[in-house]
Amino acid sequence: MQSFKNAWDQTIAKLSECIPGAAFNLWIKPIIPVDIYNNEAVICVENDFTRDVILQRYAAQIETALNEILGFDITVKIYTKDDKPKNMVIKIPKESEEAAEAKQQELFVERSYTHYTFDNFIVGNSNTFAHAACVAVANRPGMIYNPLFIYGDSGLGKTHLLNAIRNKLESDYKGAQIIYLKCDDFVNDMVRSLQSGTMNDFKDKYRKADVLLVDDIQFISKSESFQEEFFHTFNALYEAGKQIILTSDRRPMEIPLLTERLRTRFESGLIADIQSPDYELRIAIIRTKLKPYRVTLSEDIIFFLAEKLKNNVRQLEGVIKKLMAFYDLTNTMPTLALAQDALNEIMNENIPVSIIIDKVLVETSRYFEVSIDDLKSKKRTDKIASARQIGMYVLSEMSDLSLGEIGKEFGDKDHSTVHHSIKVVEESIKKNPKIRQSIEEIISNVKNK
Repeated sequence: MQSFKNAWDQTIAKLSECIPGAAFNLWIKPIIPVDIYNNEAVICVENDFTRDVILQRYAAQIETALNEILGFDITVKIYTKDDKPKNMVIKIPKESEEAAEAKQQELFVERSYTHYTFDNFIVGNSNTFAHAACVAVANRPGMIYNPLFIYGDSGLGKTHLLNAIRNKLESDYKGAQIIYLKCDDFVNDMVRSLQSGTMNDFKDKYRKADVLLVDDIQFISKSESFQEEFFHTFNALYEAGKQIILTSDRRPMEIPLLTERLRTRFESGLIADIQSPDYELRIAIIRTKLKPYRVTLSEDIIFFLAEKLKNNVRQLEGVIKKLMAFYDLTNTMPTLALAQDALNEIMNENIPVSIIIDKVLVETSRYFEVSIDDLKSKKRTDKIASARQIGMYVLSEMSDLSLGEIGKEFGDKDHSTVHHSIKVVEESIKKNPKIRQSIEEIISNVKNK
């Protein structure tokens, strides 16, 4: 174990030179080295999510560094504390606790959104009411419009307004207990508390807040137990006169499986919607987003983007970032043709994940002339296995799904099977240009059909 520990220390030092500091501290530093078994370097991480990130992004770099240091080929095997073999003893060093704390701090900073303010929120006919309601709540929390429920499609500014409220409250009310989180964070926090037997701490944390801001509350309908807990949290805060602000992609009455008592509470305050920005507002948004870059795009490009991107402010921001990156790298003003290319990329990037999954399955099935049932089956004929591996690879390239989530779409395959499949395809691409062409054709069909 000591020799592997020494090799791991050298590996860590080597990786710190090629992986950016924030990413290194977040994902690499907390890894716990275990030992080497049968040419497998066994390491341990905190949870499934961390394991999937490391497998997808850093496993190859870790293996390369270890191979160089040890002088022989070795593969990396990653366990979590929950799925390790029963006979495997993992000693968790004190440093890993500090690294875990640093990771939480990184996540907090990443999610802080301190740049979202009322001053840089662009107001137009589509969002005037929602903006005014948020300003009023930020000025008089708990006094009016409680709860405040904001709804609208993705990318229209709900998160911006929610964080503008939080940032103003944190500035005006020093020491107040202001909690902002995504609905999924509430759910995950509850699950962890149930597992660790700390539900009383969980309840105290949320029910003693002065202001509770929850983004994407529609996801609370995943489970009756989550709804039950949020119902009691809501009541405790409301009865204490504490401010509650919620956002959703739809009205309370349209949230599927939402219990009647939660729906009526969501509807008991003020409901404000955000609609798609009109043409004039889209032009204003583009001009405002360009100001930090101190670059003026031609009117043709601005009008073109305002005409084409009608329903999502986040897409406008994405196109502008791509055009400004081109300007920074080449010192050449973007052209209308470049704007068209950037627009096509952004539009394809924003295909809903559920649609991407369906299209990948359909196009992989069509290309290799195997059925979708075969792709999801346990059949291992060369033709089906190859199609399945490429399908998994394409889905990993076109989405942010975890390895486990990708495996579920291909017949409940586990994360290690998906990881192996992706590595097989990556090696095949290096050796056979036709494999790359096949993958590019499938991706193109997914995007354009």
